[in-house]
Amino acid sequence: MAGRAADSTVLAGARVVLPTGTVEDGRVTVESTRISDSAPEDARVIDLPGHWVVPGFVDMHNHGGGGASFTSGTVDEVLHGIHTHREHGTTTLVASTVTGEMDFLAQRAGVLSELVEQGDLAGIHFEGPFISPCRKGAHSEQLLRYPDPAEVRKLVDAARGAARMVTLATELPGGLDSVRLLADLGVIAAIGHTDATYEQTVEAIDAGATVATHLFNAMPPLAHREPGPIAALLEDDRITVELINDGTHLHPATLELAYRHKGAGRVALITDAMDAAGFGDGLYDLGPLAVEVRDGVARLVEGGSIAGSTLTLDTAFRRAVTIDRIPVEDVVRSISANPARLLGVDDRVGSLEPGKDADLVVLDADFVLAGVMRKGEWIIEPKTA
Repeated sequence: MAGRAADSTVLAGARVVLPTGTVEDGRVTVESTRISDSAPEDARVIDLPGHWVVPGFVDMHNHGGGGASFTSGTVDEVLHGIHTHREHGTTTLVASTVTGEMDFLAQRAGVLSELVEQGDLAGIHFEGPFISPCRKGAHSEQLLRYPDPAEVRKLVDAARGAARMVTLATELPGGLDSVRLLADLGVIAAIGHTDATYEQTVEAIDAGATVATHLFNAMPPLAHREPGPIAALLEDDRITVELINDGTHLHPATLELAYRHKGAGRVALITDAMDAAGFGDGLYDLGPLAVEVRDGVARLVEGGSIAGSTLTLDTAFRRAVTIDRIPVEDVVRSISANPARLLGVDDRVGSLEPGKDADLVVLDADFVLAGVMRKGEWIIEPKTA
C-alpha cells in the first residue's frame, strides 16, 4: 500500500535507531515530508511494537532492477528500476553504468542527469571503462580504455554536475592524474577492477582516492608477500570500502573481517545490482554482454564470471544482522549514514534527525521489511494489528 502519510504521523513503540544509539519504545514524528521533533495533538499514531525503525537505505552502487538497466533502459524503465529498489527500502540511489563506448556513456549521463535534477536519483557512478583488463569482471574487454584525464573529464562534464563517483584502475597510465582531477572536481575517485600492487594503491590514496569499489572482488587477493590493494585499502582510514553482502560475492567471515578492521564508520553496504534484482531468473544483458541469472546468481553466459548481483538492500541488512552478526547500529551506519556522507547528501538523508527528509524503513522483529517511507510518502505502509 502506498500513499502520502497524514500531515503529522507518529511512529510509536518501536526500537528506533538514531545516530546516538537505539531508543527502546521510541518515536519518530513525520511532518509532511520531513522528520520533526514534536507532534500536534491530532497527529496520526501508528503503533509498531516489536518493530525497528531505521533510516532509509542509501545505495551508492546499483546498475538496475525490476528488469531495467540504468545503462541502457528508457527513462520509464529506469524509473521502474528505481521504484523496485524503493520497495526494498532504498530511498536514495545512485545509478551506476557499465563499460561502453565513450559517446554512448556520455549520452547516458545526459539522460540520467535529468533524473538527478528531478530528485529521482542521487547521482551517477561510472564503473568503467577505465579499468584493468586483468580484473575486468563483467565488463567488455574490447571497450576498456586507459584513464586519460581528458576522457574522464568528458564523462564528468556530460553528467552536468550529477557525477558522484568514477571507478578507476589507478595503476593504469593516467590513473593518478585522473584521481587528482576527480578530487579537484569533488567527484569520488574509487579504486576498483584493479591489478595494482600495495605500493601503487597507496599512491592512489595519497592522490585523493577515497572509496574501494566492492572490496575483495575484481582485485588481487591478499597474500603474505604481495599484500596488494586489499591491505592498503583496509589499513587506511581515508578509504571507505564497499561490500556486497549477498552470500555469493563474500564469505561471512570476510565481511566480518572488513568490519573489524575498518570499523563501521568506513564500510558502505551496496548491492551492485543488475536488471534481475527484484525480478527473477532468466537471460539479461549487462552492457554488451549476455548474463544468465540462475537461483538468484548472475553470471556471464561466456566465461561464467559473476556479473553483478540480484541483491536488494533489505536482504543485505537482514543478512548482516542475522548471519554475519554485525550489530544493528553498525549496519545502519554502513547502509545509510556512511554512503550519505560520501555522496554529500547527509544534510538531508542517512539518519533519523529533525529537519531531514522523512526517509525511513520499518523492519519486523526478524528484520524482514515491513514498511518504507520516502519524503513522507508511504511506498509500503506497515500493517498494524
